Amino acid sequence: MLDSSKHGTWTLTDKGRNAHITEAEAASIFKKWVAVHAENRKQKTVNEPDTIDDEVPAPDSPSADEKLNLISVLRALSPVGFEKVCRELLRESGFENVEITGGSADGGIDGFGTLEINPFVSFKVLFQCKRYAEGNLVGRSQVGDFRNAMIGRAEKGIIITTSSFTNAAILEANREGAPKVELVDGIKLVEMFQRVELGVKKRIVYDLDPAYFEKFKA
Repeated sequence: MLDSSKHGTWTLTDKGRNAHITEAEAASIFKKWVAVHAENRKQKTVNEPDTIDDEVPAPDSPSADEKLNLISVLRALSPVGFEKVCRELLRESGFENVEITGGSADGGIDGFGTLEINPFVSFKVLFQCKRYAEGNLVGRSQVGDFRNAMIGRAEKGIIITTSSFTNAAILEANREGAPKVELVDGIKLVEMFQRVELGVKKRIVYDLDPAYFEKFKA
């Protein structure tokens, strides 16, 4: 009924949204999973290995192939699916009340959320998702159209794409005297998924150092 990411952002599943349970049933579910997690911790302690296997070390930073694979997965999503996963990414990145507007008459706005700077200051942020293939860059006119759609509706705007932006688009996004539009290209998008570990799994492995044990053979 509930789904939680690594960073503790809880969301209702489809089953959870349609569920109708009593207080007693909720308490029973809670007690069940307390027992399940307690047993899992016990088993983990019992089965913890005493030795380290000789495994291939994971690189400190993701390879170009891994980045490409994530971008390929994002590009294979449906347009609505990409909007939804961007919504989850923003939630994991600290945005609150993130929603997708839906429909074609959204004025170029795919969704909105709130970013709280401190207890006294918060911003409404609008976002637009561009699920583009490699080489299909977001241009200046698209950035300008998005800014025009957000004026009077929010203080900040974000354009997220699986591709990149033209130089003219970057200049337009940072044009002096106009509301700033934050640009998230494919490279930055992958880094954001990795930072919050959303849809990706971090591997921690150890590489055996045979030279260390040589001195103990005699």
